[in-house]
Amino acid sequence: MTQDIILETKALTKEFRGFVAVRNVDLKVRRGSIHALIGPNGAGKTTVFNLLTKFHIPTQGRILFNGVDITQERSSQTARRGIVRSFQISAVFPQLTVLENVKVALQRKLGVDYHFWRSIGTLGALDTPARALLEQVALESFASVLAADLPYGRKRTLEIATTLALDPEMLLLDEPTQGMGHEDVDRIKDLIKTVSANRTILMVEHNMKVVADISDTITVLQRGEILAEGPYATVSVDPAVREAYMGTEDYA
Repeated sequence: MTQDIILETKALTKEFRGFVAVRNVDLKVRRGSIHALIGPNGAGKTTVFNLLTKFHIPTQGRILFNGVDITQERSSQTARRGIVRSFQISAVFPQLTVLENVKVALQRKLGVDYHFWRSIGTLGALDTPARALLEQVALESFASVLAADLPYGRKRTLEIATTLALDPEMLLLDEPTQGMGHEDVDRIKDLIKTVSANRTILMVEHNMKVVADISDTITVLQRGEILAEGPYATVSVDPAVREAYMGTEDYA
């Protein structure tokens, strides 16, 4: 059973000047699953993400990835292990084309990860894998479009493509459908399901239809602590979960 757990936290806690944002969170994410982290605003979801990706250092507790304690690692070390995240705000290079954005993300394959001063023209060898990745996320027809000119939903798709270019073992998605219309939400939902075929996904998501449709396991946070955990069918009828979401989500 231990081999099936790719990520585990033990008593994970983060305090900010006397305010405890996350308290004693014991999280276990199964390898190859889609695991959703949900909860009301201020529940501590993004703080957990920031702890897992080393934007914050835990006040106490441990983080294990593939059985290795990574609690004190720098964010760059954690990323090299295969944990890659997206953010609530789209993070792409607006004045580069869609194809160029993916090629920049693929630079690691040439061993020039940080050589941003090199001309984009030197990355011609990455055209084929970049276009293959764009095809995977249904962005091939937008290859020559500037990222700044993409519709919002497509821009979020491009962000997922650039994270996939890093070939992550585990992908952390922070509000992947935030601010989207129904058509874009369905597209991103289907994309997440597709890319989960050979990797683990942990996502923070407010859209409960997305959570219900694709999540294997749901962890509910409230005031920085785990309130409930399990499949949607179990969590959605939990009285404590319903009370926490009263007036903000319809679980029926």
